[in-house]
Amino acid sequence: MIDRSVMRVLNGETLNPPPIWLMRQAGRYLPEYRETRKVAGSFLDLCYNPDLATEVTLQPIRRFGLDAAILFSDILVIPDALKRNVFFSEGKGPQMDPINASEIDALDPSNVIAHLDPVFQTVSKLRAELPQQTTLLGFCGAPWTVATYMIAGHGTPDQAPARLFGYQHPQAMEKLLSFLAEVSADYLVAQLDAGANAVQIFDSWAGVLGEKEFEEYAVKPVARIIQSVRARRPDARIIAFAKGAGILLKDYRQKTGADAIGLDWSVPLSFARDLQKEGPVQGNLDPMLMIAGGKPLEDGIDAILQSLGNGPLIFNLGHGITPQADPENVTRLVAHVRSHGAAR
Repeated sequence: MIDRSVMRVLNGETLNPPPIWLMRQAGRYLPEYRETRKVAGSFLDLCYNPDLATEVTLQPIRRFGLDAAILFSDILVIPDALKRNVFFSEGKGPQMDPINASEIDALDPSNVIAHLDPVFQTVSKLRAELPQQTTLLGFCGAPWTVATYMIAGHGTPDQAPARLFGYQHPQAMEKLLSFLAEVSADYLVAQLDAGANAVQIFDSWAGVLGEKEFEEYAVKPVARIIQSVRARRPDARIIAFAKGAGILLKDYRQKTGADAIGLDWSVPLSFARDLQKEGPVQGNLDPMLMIAGGKPLEDGIDAILQSLGNGPLIFNLGHGITPQADPENVTRLVAHVRSHGAAR
């Protein structure tokens, strides 16, 4: 049996030191990524090029020896596969044709999996090329977060267009989220079949929702994905990350069926400890500490290990690493986390 530390934690074990990987660990803060990006063409070209996507996924593993690699792709490949004219422009982020209520019925899922075949090729290449002990994570965006971009046509600070859409067109919103849940489940199953060891569902915009909307838009569609994946792949291990959800995380694991829950840096460690009593947690270092470095970085790591190190923990950031991060601080982070177990 191959010993993969991240998988052991996802199965409920406590490891000391805990395994570590970082959201957006392949990215612009690494000079080798910037070099690869130059030859790739557009951002989506990079996502759909199995050789280059494999290369950028492997870069942080080579450099830092992290315990998991996460497929290099983007949550918006789903709307791209749905022919929503997705493009990424420098400085503006992702854009696409905004969808209106009358267009939702016309969304056609029949070509999605075929369109995303390069992603599955990347997953297979990665599993073949990664060290055996390194966990390979696939992922998708949660329906609510993907829907926010589809409705507005671009990112917004508080997702007002999607929230308004939900109030004005509740049935259309429910239909869109259900549709995205089914398509996303198919996508995750295909990633698992291509070689991913586990998958993560990113709900980056869950934190803008009120309690009732969180239940309808964030909990139910994610539960639907997990149920659909498990019906077909009963042994699938799934991490669900609802960024900014705060106190609403209290029964998020129970309601969605996720094996592990991701925590952002605003989640108090005392609350995180309570959540950990029910199963594995992942997080939750402030990404700004990867820029700050020094004593603040060490203190932030120590606080998490002190609070969560005695239960099932996957050490991670509380959201993605930023382009301004210093790669040397990642080296320090990994060394500091791993020395913790040796010191006890």
